[in-house]
Amino acid sequence: MEKIPIDVRHLQALVALRDGGSLARAAAGLNLTQSALSHHIKALEDFHGAPLFVRKSSPVVFSPAGKRLLEAADAVLPLLHQATRDLARMTQGGRGTLRIALECHTCFEWLMPAVDAFRARWPEVDVDLVAGYQSDPVALLHEGRADIALVNSLEPQAGTEFYHLFRYRLVAILANDHPLAQKEVLQAEDFRDATLVTYPMPEDALDIVRLVLKPAGIPYTRRSMALTVAIVMLVAGSRGIAVLPRWVVQTYLLRKYVSARPITEPGLTAEVWAATRTEDCDKVYLQAFMTLIRETSVAHLADVV
Repeated sequence: MEKIPIDVRHLQALVALRDGGSLARAAAGLNLTQSALSHHIKALEDFHGAPLFVRKSSPVVFSPAGKRLLEAADAVLPLLHQATRDLARMTQGGRGTLRIALECHTCFEWLMPAVDAFRARWPEVDVDLVAGYQSDPVALLHEGRADIALVNSLEPQAGTEFYHLFRYRLVAILANDHPLAQKEVLQAEDFRDATLVTYPMPEDALDIVRLVLKPAGIPYTRRSMALTVAIVMLVAGSRGIAVLPRWVVQTYLLRKYVSARPITEPGLTAEVWAATRTEDCDKVYLQAFMTLIRETSVAHLADVV
């Protein structure tokens, strides 16, 4: 039998490149380094003696060879997803449950596209959300109240497996006429005696506090609001500064209600992890859901790194 020099990883790489629009975003969606993804694509190009896409094009422009492989990927990958689902149903039983516990207030912009894609591929799995903000969603796994917990930090504990999903930048949200809006980048000192407008969550869970203000010994005050629109209204009225992912306030930024500025030269970043019980980590649909979170987040969100 003739050996076919194309494997599933090659097809997944090209689809991720098309959907992500760049090597960096495609690599993040596949949970690979950019160099590893480049190596996969280069090996395929070397074998066939043809480039698959135009380097440094934005958005990515594919060559005729790349377009032909994308056609194959669009035909083959859905069949493989279906086969995987069928095998999981045969070996792991019929219906499943996916109860999601959340630690963050800003999850829904990236969670909903992943849930929609998951429901399309795994219609026999019941998806549910554990209501409300959870200060310790991992505990719900071991209480039998959740199947997956989405958290902002990795805290290893017995009987729990953690999977990195993605990393993203946080930005300072300011009134358009705020004096700090004249700066290109905000430093820790710029927050001295400022009012932080935040979601109602523990102070040590705020990345701006934990990673920037406390290490620098910067005093501040705090005001909490449960709704994003309320936070934006206070910021727009010069009642404080918020620190949020850009995607949460993208609509308000486009309408020029408020302004956004980077925090520190390297940028302030946060992470999202998924946690499952060790006994559940081999459930195919749980792994599929985490993969879809990576893919959809990298493809659709601003400032994913």
